[in-house]
Amino acid sequence: MDDATLTIQAPMPSASTQTRAAPFTLALQPLSPGASLRDLAYAKLRQAIAEADIYGSREAIRLDERNLTEALGVSRTPIREAMTLLEQEGFLRAVPRRGVFIRRKTRREIVEMIQMWAALESMAARLATLKASDDEVAELRRLFDDFQGERQAPARHIDEYSEANITFHEALVKLSKSQAIAHTIRNVFAHVRAIRKLTISQSDRASRSITDHMHIIEALEARDTEGAERLARQHSLELATYVNTHCDFLE
Repeated sequence: MDDATLTIQAPMPSASTQTRAAPFTLALQPLSPGASLRDLAYAKLRQAIAEADIYGSREAIRLDERNLTEALGVSRTPIREAMTLLEQEGFLRAVPRRGVFIRRKTRREIVEMIQMWAALESMAARLATLKASDDEVAELRRLFDDFQGERQAPARHIDEYSEANITFHEALVKLSKSQAIAHTIRNVFAHVRAIRKLTISQSDRASRSITDHMHIIEALEARDTEGAERLARQHSLELATYVNTHCDFLE
């Protein structure tokens, strides 16, 4: 079944604002019967929010229950239950008499989450040097085959590289073969994914990113445990520093 796009119009800007913000969208599919509708609605909404450009506008993003029920093809009860779970996890916030809104993290919260990510991913990289097969490491290198050379430079194909960048970080954690790390980092990554996508196009970060990734891959290939751990940690901490220095819009 094809994805359905749910368009959510942000509130009208103030009179001092010159341009109107573009409508915010969530990519959603109608749910399949058979499993818990609450759990399915939760999973779909969580994924859609994590993948959406929630920092593209400063306008508050309100979710409408009726629109969500139509997009997912279910009643309001599982939608409300799913939104309650998402509020508990910090993805949504309920405002009395106003509705439910997607919760944007502050700069401090994002920085702290990236620092936690750095600790977890660096350990994942260390474990990957010990547990991942040569073929699995080779798959990491193949992620960037399309971005080698001047014509294929990441900055020239920023959307495609952004997805490859996210896939790399998810795959690196998977190569650790640690269910505990994968489970813990999953929630953290869902919160910082949008920031990774947003900042990768800024200040030539894409070019530096692919260089860092290739160094991490080389350390994995050499089974350099200490080096892989250090490079992975440094890579994420540099993002934390960048967000703390340049992302004033998060305040």
